[in-house]
Amino acid sequence: MSEHTSLYRKYRPSNFSEVLGQDHIISVLQKAIESKNPNHAYIFTGSRGIGKTSVARIFARELGVSEADIYEIDSASYTGVDNIRELIESATVLPMQSPYKVYILDEVHMLSKNAFNAFLKGLEEPPKHVIYILATTELNKLLDTIISRCEVHNFKKPSIEILSQVVKDVVKKEGLSIDDESTKLIAMSGDESFRDTLSVLQKVIASVDSNKIENIEHILNIPDVSLIDEIIEKNIKGETVFENIDKLKENNADGKIVYDLFMDRLRTKLREGKDKEKVLVLFGKALENYRHVRFVDAFLVLEVVCG
Repeated sequence: MSEHTSLYRKYRPSNFSEVLGQDHIISVLQKAIESKNPNHAYIFTGSRGIGKTSVARIFARELGVSEADIYEIDSASYTGVDNIRELIESATVLPMQSPYKVYILDEVHMLSKNAFNAFLKGLEEPPKHVIYILATTELNKLLDTIISRCEVHNFKKPSIEILSQVVKDVVKKEGLSIDDESTKLIAMSGDESFRDTLSVLQKVIASVDSNKIENIEHILNIPDVSLIDEIIEKNIKGETVFENIDKLKENNADGKIVYDLFMDRLRTKLREGKDKEKVLVLFGKALENYRHVRFVDAFLVLEVVCG
């Protein structure tokens, strides 16, 4: 692997068959391609690093658009009214060698209000040869008048299973091997993002001394699973677990990963069947509170679940 090429860029999907977890979107886009009747404007919304701009590029290429007629714009550095007016003016020029000109505006919510108002005029009467694809992690920041003029597609966060498969595939392509536990830990550390997961994998690869990836807890600062099991066992017995949780915090463990491991171990114990009713109650509480983990200290949520 080149030192200057990130795994995410190296293994970015190049066609729809390589896009994972977004079948509900791909099927609609493929129908638009087959009918040769794409919409003039799309919004791709969803969390970071899950393939919005990758799918936008693939869609453009599948429509027969050459690289010369695909314009990717970083909206964070393109926020002014004059910038947008220039874009709308350039859009009136015919494509160089394609049926369409495709403008991909990444992080479009970063545009100023005045820039949005200027862009709205371009959306109301776009040239027939122009397709706008607006990518955003914050749909709520877009004007309703913008949203109503676009075909909106909500990208799903990838599951741990999908991220694990990506890790396995990339490790194999890199000529390495990895055990199942390390695969799952890397996927859990990726914050539900393809890009972040492959960044974690890149860190791990740079830190191991052999072609076999295993025993990586120390690299990712992940606690031994036995510590998680101890919390579960003590909780089932009705014993307090706050000291155990405090120890994890003192070791600077990532709270989100600890909570994910906690959920994963509960699933395993449910399959094993021991103390099933008590484990099921604990799992239900953990699942009910999972939505708070992203916004509140995960250790605090874990204390509430186990309290």
